[in-house]
Parts: sequence; structure tokens; C-alpha cells
Amino acid sequence: MTAEATLYERIGGGAAADAFFAELVGRFYDAVAGDEVLLPLYPEQPDLRGARRRLTLFLAQYWGGPTTYSDERGHPRLRMRHMPFRIGTTERDRWLLHMGDAVAATCADHDVPADIADELMGYFRPAAEHLRNDTGLPITSSAFREGG
Repeated sequence: MTAEATLYERIGGGAAADAFFAELVGRFYDAVAGDEVLLPLYPEQPDLRGARRRLTLFLAQYWGGPTTYSDERGHPRLRMRHMPFRIGTTERDRWLLHMGDAVAATCADHDVPADIADELMGYFRPAAEHLRNDTGLPITSSAFREGG
């Protein structure tokens, strides 16, 4: 039985896949650089080279490419790494807007099958929601707070 090809392999693997993710992330961060909501969340801004490199490596690894991200940084621990920054619905929505635009443009430029964009956004949407941290902690039911 043959294992199903990873997304990394389906977009060409190796140098082709690395170029795809670098372009995707480049487009995304070009938009972030001009976004008054998101840019302040980046401690290194306006220099986003480190963020660009980390996201490129993370995405390549996540979708089946080399493990360079984990080799250099350990487990992704995305929620923990994003916790110092307030991420609410506005930040989530701006992030998804820019990432959606980057996905659409990059997939079109690389002439990849339509399901690639759907698969990418199928990951990005819930991931962006998962990183929201504006609800307050600990999360306690109203019945518990009211003593009942």
C-alpha cells in the first residue's frame, strides 16, 4: 500500500515546494508590513525577516517537508509562542484576510490544483481561531461563578 503524497510533495517537493512556501509567506508578510493592526504584534518590526523565515520553515515542515523548523526551534508550541501577544477577533480576521489573499495569489502563480488552496485554508482558519487569547483565563462557567 502506497502512502498518500503530502501537500509538500503535491506542490513539487524540494526546491519547488520551498519556493512555493517562501512566496506564500513573502506575500503574507508584505501585507502585514502595511497592516496597522498586525504589524505592532511583531517585536522585530519593521524587520520581519526572522518571522518570514520561521513561518516558511514551519509551513514546509507542517505540510510534509524537512524538519528544519523543529531542528532549530523544537516543538512548534504555537499557542504558547503567540500568548504574549493579544490576539482577538480583529487580529484573527486581519491575519486570515492577508493569508487568504497570499494563498490565492501563490496558488494561481504556481498553477497548483484548486484543492491545494482549500487544504491550506482548511488548516489556517481553525489555526487562527485557536491562537485567539482574548477570552480571558481561566475559563469558568457562569454557573460556577454564581456558586451554583
